Amino acid sequence: MNERLRILVAAFGDAGHVFPAIALGKALAARGHEVVIETWEERREAVEGAGLGFAAAEEYRMFPPPDPDSEEGQHAAEAAKALQPLLEDFQPHVVVSDILTLAPTLAAERAGIPLATLIPHIYPVVEPGSPFFAIGLRPPRTGLGRAIWRTGHDRALRVGLEQGRRDLNIQRERLGLPPSDRFHGGISPDLALVATYPQLEYPRRWPDGVEVTGPMTFEVPHPDIELPAGDDPLVLIAPSTAHDSENHLVRTALAALADEPVRVVATTNRVAPQRPIEVPANATLVEWLSYSQLMPLASLVISHGGHGTVARCLGAGTPVLVCPIIGDMSETAMRVAWAGAGLSLPWRLCRPGPLRWSTRRLLHEPSFTAKAEEIAAWGRKNDGAARGAELVEELALRKLAVT
Repeated sequence: MNERLRILVAAFGDAGHVFPAIALGKALAARGHEVVIETWEERREAVEGAGLGFAAAEEYRMFPPPDPDSEEGQHAAEAAKALQPLLEDFQPHVVVSDILTLAPTLAAERAGIPLATLIPHIYPVVEPGSPFFAIGLRPPRTGLGRAIWRTGHDRALRVGLEQGRRDLNIQRERLGLPPSDRFHGGISPDLALVATYPQLEYPRRWPDGVEVTGPMTFEVPHPDIELPAGDDPLVLIAPSTAHDSENHLVRTALAALADEPVRVVATTNRVAPQRPIEVPANATLVEWLSYSQLMPLASLVISHGGHGTVARCLGAGTPVLVCPIIGDMSETAMRVAWAGAGLSLPWRLCRPGPLRWSTRRLLHEPSFTAKAEEIAAWGRKNDGAARGAELVEELALRKLAVT
């Protein structure tokens, strides 16, 4: 590759979305390209610290999606218009837009710039005959089960998809774009990078342009912490950075494991406790920590099931106990259990007794660690960010060749 490309990578500002975008940006820069990351202002230090260009994004709500006829619902089109000066100044050869950032997707199409979509989690588009995404159910094992889900797909799911397409076309009309007849119109038909492990994807027919790359991981450097003394198995409690404002998972796990023969490290992930958290003698509680330090040392990670955290666990060969709280966490939890690399504990059962029993099972049955290590071995041979960078580069060059 001799041609230096200019690439704009736009990402939603939550860590689970912007960190994979930074990882992809670093891989593209390593291939000699000029990269700008457009995301929330609060992520400037992380982006610039990774040696990448930064552009501040207009912040607007994407989930749950607002009514497109409301004032808030017009922000996507307005943010797409606001991106025009950046596109004119930077003149990217290709735009990579996070699945939650509709404005860059629309702005790229409006400007005639090739577009790729970064999906930093399990692929959300289900096939007929499969359970709806995010509810956390395994695929049916019988023809009758598939027929039932196919009927549901044709009825309830299709209604939702139709509504989503109508809402998208309202935004497109505001930008002078023709209506789209595609469901999931925010995903590029040319290239969708699914940054997860293939072991977490149910068998399916993959659409053209969809590539499962493996996770794209990035971490803001942080000093190592002191671990609890002893040589008992280490359990890491790694909650979501965006949910659980009462620190329920941390409190419950610390209480459940207080008298167990384990060492425990827990982090609040900078979710400030509303009341003191009781820390037992076998545990350490910190505000923040380095996953690169802790996950390879841990025998088990307990998490809400944010995809980025789960991917880091499996990449270290560490099984995970997932207590999903919101969004697609239930889906991730079920995929982990289906893959045999951990267990799913529903949020309603996130109490000391069930959590303690689940922890004991994961620590004492070696099959969970063996499966996590198998996935980690795949990850060592398949760099998700590097593969994503290759595919983005190929898309840009292919488009250039025909213009």
